[in-house]
Amino acid sequence: MKLAIMQPYFFPYIGYWQLINAVDRFVLFDDAQYMRHGWVNRNRILKPGGGWQYILVPLKKHDMTESIKNVQAHPDKKWEELIIGQLAHYKKKARYFDETNEMVSEILFSNNEQSIAAINFATIKKLCAYLDIKKEIIVSSEQNLDYADVNDAGEWALRIAEQMGVSEYINPAAGADLFSQVKFSSSNIKLSFLKSQEIVYSQRGIFEPSLSIIDVLMFNGIEGTSRLLKNYSVETVDK
Repeated sequence: MKLAIMQPYFFPYIGYWQLINAVDRFVLFDDAQYMRHGWVNRNRILKPGGGWQYILVPLKKHDMTESIKNVQAHPDKKWEELIIGQLAHYKKKARYFDETNEMVSEILFSNNEQSIAAINFATIKKLCAYLDIKKEIIVSSEQNLDYADVNDAGEWALRIAEQMGVSEYINPAAGADLFSQVKFSSSNIKLSFLKSQEIVYSQRGIFEPSLSIIDVLMFNGIEGTSRLLKNYSVETVDK
């Protein structure tokens, strides 16, 4: 069984979905500490007139050291309407605006979860269904995992992989320096890294890379996005 682990991100970029597509089981690591200015409660879309802007889930006040699983969305649900409003300018330029806008609206307005982790879990599950990605997606805090033997940043994934009895762990290539091939080999787990190919599509003006999957869907639709999901390679790195 192939495993990948990522924090629960909000409408993440296409590389996140490629990672889900590459494994059998995908763990949303909500036991991790929430970090400000990350991707747990925000992402990026095009901005009218050029550049990009954030879409954002406002959060209730919480301790700086709080785990993602305990962070709550602000009870004022106006942020959902705000996001849909931020997408309106795509109508003039994106071929798949109608279907994507309807999809995002359905996901946002049917989601009654309160925690940001649960909001993102529901969003990721629904988008996987739209994209026909049939993978097992689970939440770390629901698995009764033991982190007692975690000694450095690279061992979180190793300990989870050991407890789940997987044969291969796949991580985005950008994080390769955190991991030890020797440690994974000693646990009989193959360590691999996913490298995305360059993804460029007809957007408008200067191409803005690595935006939310919403942007990819706006310009490529379900079928085009599904093709882009396959533009990656998985490599083993000896360390």
